[in-house]
Formats: sequence, structure tokens, C-alpha cells
Amino acid sequence: AFTLVCAGHVQGVMAESHCYKLDPAHTLVGFLVGHVGFAKTFGQFEDVEGSFCFDEQTLTLSDVRVVVGAESVQSLNRARDRHLRSGDFLNTDEYSQIEFNGLSSAQTGERTGSVRGNITLVGQTRPLTLDVTWNKSGAYPFGDQHYAMGISATGSLNRSDFGITYGVADGLVGDRVDIIIEFESMRGD
Repeated sequence: AFTLVCAGHVQGVMAESHCYKLDPAHTLVGFLVGHVGFAKTFGQFEDVEGSFCFDEQTLTLSDVRVVVGAESVQSLNRARDRHLRSGDFLNTDEYSQIEFNGLSSAQTGERTGSVRGNITLVGQTRPLTLDVTWNKSGAYPFGDQHYAMGISATGSLNRSDFGITYGVADGLVGDRVDIIIEFESMRGD
């Protein structure tokens, strides 16, 4: 169970962070990768969990953590999905999770910001910055009407930085991976 944490004093205002848990039924972690230069291929992960704390008054974000089950990768093509799970790409037999941990955040606009952190992919940890948009917060219109927050985030990484180089040299598969994250989250208090 999530509890109220992260409370503190920020610039003369009593900060009251609330912690949120990603709603797995309304969370998408997807990616786009170039394929032979003709088009980008879309894929996503079905198994995603995560949490963060946020203060809506001070716009303070902390304790960001997103964990993806690498085996859950889907690209709407079974043969390609098997290849993505292989040692050429995600090597899911050896590395079952992809994890992002936020280290700092900065406000870039009224409802936008960036989250700098580290992503661990195939056993390698590298920096990753996500551009984040706070879409909406409020009472959820269905069920128990819990307090919810919706976020959109994007970022990119180069596969070769993680030693995933299949198809890069000959241009068959792009090096750059564009990351797309869309989620609703539930406040835990």
C-alpha cells in the first residue's frame, strides 16, 4: 500500500507530495524504431508497473520508478517478437526487466517538465531524460472515483549505447529508439 510521504518545506510553502501508482490497465510504454529506412516499427510492453510522488502546488516530483517486463514486448508480429526477445536485442533469458529510476526533475512550462534519470537495459545502466506533460488530475469518473493523474512522456536512446547493435551498421534496424509513455495513475492516500 502507498502512504503519504515526501512531505517537506519548499520556498516558504508547506509541500504535500502524494504518491501515485501506475494503473496497469491504462499504461502504455511503447517505442518506435526505424526499419530499413522505409518506416518506423512500433512496439510496446504489456507488463509495466511503477510509482512516483508529486506535489501539485510546488510541482515537485520525486521517487520516480518504472519497471517493464522485457519478455512482454509486442510488435504485432510473432516472429519479430521472438527476435526482439533474443540475444540480438533484449536478451530476455538473461535480463528480465528494463528499469527507469528518476534522479531529478525540472519544470519547463506550466504543465511540462523533464525527468532525468537512469535506465537499465540488458544489464547496462545509462542516463535517460524524459520530457513530461502533466495532462490532468482529479477524481476519476468511474468506479470508486479515486484521485487520478494522467501523464504523457517521451524520450529517446541509442541501442548501441547498450551494446545492442544488431542491424545498426547496415541500416536494417535504426539505432535510435523513440520512447512513448502514456499512463493514468492512482493516488495512494
